[in-house]
Amino acid sequence: MLIHPWDAPTDDTEWQDWLAGHDFGQLAVNGPAGAPPFVQPLHFAYAPARREAVTHLARPNPIWRALEEAPTVLLSVVDDYVFIPGPWQAVEDAPPEHGVPTSFYAAVQLTCTAHVVDDPHEKAALLERQMGHFQPEGGSAPVTADSPPYGRQLPGIRGLRLEVTDVRAKFKYAGKRAEAVQQRISARLAERDAPRDAQARAHQQRRLAAGRG
Repeated sequence: MLIHPWDAPTDDTEWQDWLAGHDFGQLAVNGPAGAPPFVQPLHFAYAPARREAVTHLARPNPIWRALEEAPTVLLSVVDDYVFIPGPWQAVEDAPPEHGVPTSFYAAVQLTCTAHVVDDPHEKAALLERQMGHFQPEGGSAPVTADSPPYGRQLPGIRGLRLEVTDVRAKFKYAGKRAEAVQQRISARLAERDAPRDAQARAHQQRRLAAGRG
């Protein structure tokens, strides 16, 4: 992922706050020689203090062999993406039709070392962490290795701890454009009000205020 200086996070807090609101991404794992990489969509629970994400997958998933051979993986999360028509981006005093269309988006990529979890009690603890993240209101039985309903189902899955070793983040919201152009884009986003336009506009305004404009 190419990250220009004007697209980089203002600080670690920017990407950390954004990632805190996102828990679905794609896990990319190198396949065997000559084969394409595996890309697995999945929910995950990220713990910043531990620098770790946890998830689980079905035991028959073909990704396990690849993980064992190549445990360095990439967890990619992308959201708040919108299409920006060319005329919105035209420089001041230039014809609108000379503007170049582009995409806006936010992205965080976590480089991780994958650790497969097969011990039943460790798997149960991992699932409890996920349950606490996704279903904090409760309502389900505790996940334990030797009690129903989950105990008998644990052999059908494998847990996965993703130890984060590096983070790359990008907020592509016209940071290299003049403020007047950015404000024009922001106004057009408010007028269009399509899905994710409000989020894209919020990113743009926040980064302008932080001096990224």
